[in-house]
Amino acid sequence: MQSNVPGDSLSSVFLVQDFAVVMIVAAVILAVTHKLKQPMIIGYIIAGMIIGPHTPPFSLIQSIDTLNAFSELGIIMFLFVIGTDFPIAKLRSVGRISIVIALSETIGTMIISYYVAQALQFSFRDSLFLALGMSISSTIVIVRILEELNMIRDKSATLMLGVLIVEDIIAITALGIFQSIAIEGLNDSNQTASIIQIGISVAIVTAFIGITLTVGSRFIPNIIDKVGKTNDYALLLISILGLAFGLSFLASSLELSVATGAFLAGVLVAESKSAAIARVVTVPLRDVFAALFFISIGALMDISQIPYLILPALILIVTTFASKLVIISVVLLKAGYDRNTALRTGLGLSSARAEMSLVVAKTGQQSGAISTSIFPIIGIVTIITTFITPYVMRFAKDLKLSSTATSD
Repeated sequence: MQSNVPGDSLSSVFLVQDFAVVMIVAAVILAVTHKLKQPMIIGYIIAGMIIGPHTPPFSLIQSIDTLNAFSELGIIMFLFVIGTDFPIAKLRSVGRISIVIALSETIGTMIISYYVAQALQFSFRDSLFLALGMSISSTIVIVRILEELNMIRDKSATLMLGVLIVEDIIAITALGIFQSIAIEGLNDSNQTASIIQIGISVAIVTAFIGITLTVGSRFIPNIIDKVGKTNDYALLLISILGLAFGLSFLASSLELSVATGAFLAGVLVAESKSAAIARVVTVPLRDVFAALFFISIGALMDISQIPYLILPALILIVTTFASKLVIISVVLLKAGYDRNTALRTGLGLSSARAEMSLVVAKTGQQSGAISTSIFPIIGIVTIITTFITPYVMRFAKDLKLSSTATSD
């Protein structure tokens, strides 16, 4: 039977239907995860898997394009609001030890993960994006659990927060570089990247970040403050959204990740005196679009591949957990921190993978840089590590090792 509804109207109906399905199923699953006292990210991913096109007997979603659009908007809003917590002064004051830890464990874990992925027969680009995704700890999960365990004022918590800030910066920068390399048409069969190609990619990312922060910080905060003085919250919201999507579009035009532009837009807003108000008006949007992002992640996962990918996922989890724990603990012990602080920090940062890992996987897939198997692997890793992190951090909190060392 042929529909009499015009094509545009039919598309609108499907869009509304898809949005309704996403929100209703998410609400039901979140109620269940809340009752079970599990993190919301797990609920979002499971909700997405239920409604997704790969889940039998049929898909509850009419259009894959809708899911892709939701996830793209989710990435932009999610990274933008994260950026509003990182004014330039805060980035400068992270502390030398946090920078040393973050660089050491991120690079070390990436190298180890890359060779493990290669040993598991993943392609060069798959291994590259997997390595980046597995090297990033989850800020959302870790901070939430620190608060629940009343550890937020602990010495180890301060170290974790500093390292997480640096990790996010490294991840955003590396993601821009990796996507630029992938789009340039890296030859997978050679398994090696041209030094010139990598150099160009690094230069583009560095120039984009440097120019945006240098030039943007002179004008954008003042403009945001002038808009804020009008006390028109609608105007302020539209202005900062224009900045977020504008820089995301500019980054995309330079063949970088939209996440890079969105994050930098947030940093520029954080430089303004209206940053607190900007966060208040954008947090509800962040929550909605973050939900859409994580749900779309679950929906786009091909669950039929999970039985075949569970073993590689477990190998990567164990490998990265061990590498992060060892590197972080050793660096802190060498810096003079006591064993309790070193192990608590190491255990906390080693356990959770979530939001940025999923952003890496999603960005890699959208750019055509990675195969479809990477998405479900990162999804499996996220679900497992998010589930075990509260138990790992509770164990870390109860650690009482005798030590004579003192921190700097």
